[in-house]
Amino acid sequence: MVRRTVKRTVAVAVLVWSVLLHSPAQFLDDFQDPSLKTDRRGVDGWTCFTGDGDATMTFIASGTGYASITVDASHDTRGIWWALIKRRVSQDLDLSLLRRTNYALRIEARVRLSDAPRRVNLHLNTQRTTNFHTHLMEFDIPDTMQWHTISMTTKDFDAVPGDSIYGQLALMDWGLGRYRVDLDYFRVDIVNTDSVGPDQGVQVPYHPRVPDVSSFRHHVPVAGDAMVDLEYPDMHFNDWGIHTDSGSVALLTVSGTQLVIMRWDLSAFARRKIMGSGVLELTTHALQRSPQYSKDFGMVRITEILGGDPQWNQATVTYHTLCRGEPPDRVINSQMIIDVEPAEKTGRATFVTISQPVLQRMIDGTTLGLAIKPLGAVVASFYPMEYSNSALRPKLHFNIDPHAASR
Repeated sequence: MVRRTVKRTVAVAVLVWSVLLHSPAQFLDDFQDPSLKTDRRGVDGWTCFTGDGDATMTFIASGTGYASITVDASHDTRGIWWALIKRRVSQDLDLSLLRRTNYALRIEARVRLSDAPRRVNLHLNTQRTTNFHTHLMEFDIPDTMQWHTISMTTKDFDAVPGDSIYGQLALMDWGLGRYRVDLDYFRVDIVNTDSVGPDQGVQVPYHPRVPDVSSFRHHVPVAGDAMVDLEYPDMHFNDWGIHTDSGSVALLTVSGTQLVIMRWDLSAFARRKIMGSGVLELTTHALQRSPQYSKDFGMVRITEILGGDPQWNQATVTYHTLCRGEPPDRVINSQMIIDVEPAEKTGRATFVTISQPVLQRMIDGTTLGLAIKPLGAVVASFYPMEYSNSALRPKLHFNIDPHAASR
């Protein structure tokens, strides 16, 4: 009863806030009704659907003041699925306000996750949208205990009176398990950007432009790199490479069940705050794959190492000693940071954007390193820290905020 009273108070405050910002109406679903209003078209109610894999999902009201998205990806194999909820939100919005330069759409939700760290995304589109990567923002959610408010304010959103605007919340590539996102409310407003204030949540732009490494002040070489194999979990591969009569070249190879693991000594930056995203630099020795493969196949997947042995010895580490008996998804995050196309030619570098929250977790010690997995059929070999030419070794590039410390 107390929760319902609080939520009604919040809903009234939302309406007052909207009026004060000169927005004549707004969309709000606070999921107070015991049943969810649904519509397969997403026009007069919610619709939900999945794609790019074998995941299934449901979206239902809890009956206690919030709704829940559940996803079952336990029968999926590749881990590139997505699952989203969607509905029309424009029926009571005065879209003529968007002609003014100081008005924009803001989409907002309050969420709680079953697994973390994970990302969800918010997205706005119309019946005319063709590029569904625009007006989309991902949000890094660091824990499963708290409710988190996330919001995105659009810029130059193409909508005119008569258009139908749809709001979406989605999960992407969380892994091969069962997952849940609780949704306390979902709202879309037309806001005055001169007075609305900043967005909420830790925003992670989707597939951002990779910054030039010269824009970073700090360039930190890898402190440990190794290979582990899921099929041979008790074997170490520190001597992996090319061995000929003329000599040997040590390599880090990603293929099939082989993963690369890397860690850095970032103790010099303890209690400092990362400023913006950074870049992981890897240099290709060789790349083998078919050019005929379809979307999201023949790439490599960069992920966070969240658990296991934080000080593994690269000369002896195996998959089993890395995990130390912990469940695999608690050791290596099953949701990637990003998937990338490795540079094809020998000696060419691959520059990978590493988001600010991931780098901050590395500084703070909650993320213990990075792992590289294959995505599809690919054999990608990179130069390791032992390679004689230091310019070709793995390294991280990032900036530290000179005026702020991490919490």
